[in-house]
Amino acid sequence: MILFINACVRQASRTRRLAERLLARLGGPVTEIRLEDLRFPKVDEGFLAERDRLIAAGHFDAPLFEQARRFAAADTVVVAAPYWDLSFPAALKQYFEQICVLGLTFRYAEDRPVGLCRAQRLYYVTTAGGPIYSDEPGYGYVSALARTFYGIPQTDCIKAENLDLVGADVEGLLRAAEAEIDRLPI
Repeated sequence: MILFINACVRQASRTRRLAERLLARLGGPVTEIRLEDLRFPKVDEGFLAERDRLIAAGHFDAPLFEQARRFAAADTVVVAAPYWDLSFPAALKQYFEQICVLGLTFRYAEDRPVGLCRAQRLYYVTTAGGPIYSDEPGYGYVSALARTFYGIPQTDCIKAENLDLVGADVEGLLRAAEAEIDRLPI
């Protein structure tokens, strides 16, 4: 199963366009998580205490861990996240806060995290109106989580940038990113 984490909110999202191209290329069943449809709980002391209690009791079937269970069971993960104001959407950060569950998506061994997720590959798809500066925080953050905490060994970034610059050939830039998708070894 392909887990599609969709952080795109615009109807005509250019990021979603590229993600849909990738999903078509990957083939297979897709479970879409539209982050705009999720209501994340407030992370406060009470929330953390309840989460810790459930983890300690091994109650990973609790509704609180639904998203973490889906993520851990996915064969492939596709994240679609536009690059806004030098960052990725806040809902994506909230999502990852919810799925970092000790004993479900990772564990510790010898003072380091060991991933418990099934996926072998995560794709990060993004677009930006201007340039994406080196060490783009979205892909870097998600890639580090995937490899370090979740045990997903391979991550790929597909991006189209400079789309809103004066004189930009938007369709040409998007087609170039689509061609990159078509060349990916799947």
